[in-house]
Amino acid sequence: MKQSQLLLSTKKAIKSKIEIASHQLLIRGDFIEELAAGIYSFLPLGFLVLKNIEKIIREEMINLGAQELFLPALQPKELWAKTTRWKKMDPPLFKLKDRHQKDFALAPTHEEVITQIAQKRIYSFRDLPKAVFQVQTKFRNEMRATGGLLRQREFLMKDLYSLHQTEKEAILFYEKVKNSYFKIFRRCGLSPFLVEASSGTIGGTLSHEFMVESPSGEDRILICKKCGFGANMEKIGNIKNCQKCKGRMERKNAIEVGHVFYLSDKYSKSFNLKFSAKDGQKSYVKMGCFGIGLPRLMAASVEINHDERGIVWPKEIAPFLVHLIPIPSKNNAIQKEIEKTSDFVYHTLQKSKINVLYDDRKNRTPGEKFADADLIGIPIRVVISEKTLSKESTEIKERKEKEGKLVKIKKIINFLVK
Repeated sequence: MKQSQLLLSTKKAIKSKIEIASHQLLIRGDFIEELAAGIYSFLPLGFLVLKNIEKIIREEMINLGAQELFLPALQPKELWAKTTRWKKMDPPLFKLKDRHQKDFALAPTHEEVITQIAQKRIYSFRDLPKAVFQVQTKFRNEMRATGGLLRQREFLMKDLYSLHQTEKEAILFYEKVKNSYFKIFRRCGLSPFLVEASSGTIGGTLSHEFMVESPSGEDRILICKKCGFGANMEKIGNIKNCQKCKGRMERKNAIEVGHVFYLSDKYSKSFNLKFSAKDGQKSYVKMGCFGIGLPRLMAASVEINHDERGIVWPKEIAPFLVHLIPIPSKNNAIQKEIEKTSDFVYHTLQKSKINVLYDDRKNRTPGEKFADADLIGIPIRVVISEKTLSKESTEIKERKEKEGKLVKIKKIINFLVK
């Protein structure tokens, strides 16, 4: 992609009082733009990051054996009334009436829909287990939508639902999902704590959250310094000693990046979702649900991966892997050579399937180009200048490193893919 063609307008500073680093940097870097409180447009750079996160999640869900589907966000009142969540959901549902005065909700989650679908398709033990997932827009009627992508009213979420014969089978899958989640978060540049959590209005008998330690986090968690046990203070209060080993509990601020629930038969009973076991007995299907908010995961990655100059994207979720920056020369002959070499490197990277942003802008100084590059945070910067050409090289610098190194132009591909 040539930067001159990219819809992009970076900002040196923002006037509004935004305290959270990820919120500041994502706006300054022109990844997102606020439309209303808790509602954001994802601009081209931000959308590329979001799609890369989605790709990682989809790969790991498929590795679990889950099938992808897509469920409606607009849902009738009757569905939510069956589980009593039409009145009890917290935050309250976004509710509206159609032109026929029928009540609908904009869904924050999809337990009701998936249970109704399963009720029409699961009859026998032979139909189990099943696992399905989707990446879908959710709506949450937050009282206070602050913190940029950390607390939204409209957001993209991956939700996974599992259906099983027995609690033992459901818990085994629950553990597999936890391991899968750790893989997802590591690929996004995060190392979260796993903590026991309250099930809230989702319900169920078992719940865990994946928490990333951060000063900007709104959750308060306790972690045992001795055995590593963790829990949300919402669930266990402000205890001093670990309930597992009696070690000292340390309080931390954290951002929730994932939540898993064992639902047992909470929703199965509401929809009479039963199956015939091998002995012919009818039993309620045991269920689990597992969620990851993609924009929040994106923001959490920025909270952890940034410095005073801007974002430092992990390679797997960066909008581009390489930022190609030519530095102009006042010597016309040398300038032509810089442009020729930059074009050659750009097309060579593209042919090698290396995702590259080419800063071909003519109206920017080298300082402005480097400042934008640091703010945007693309992992690898490739600079071509009069100095590098004198050595038939480019300067390659990783965003997280202080110094670059000269690499011969003819060896650049091998260097980048090693």
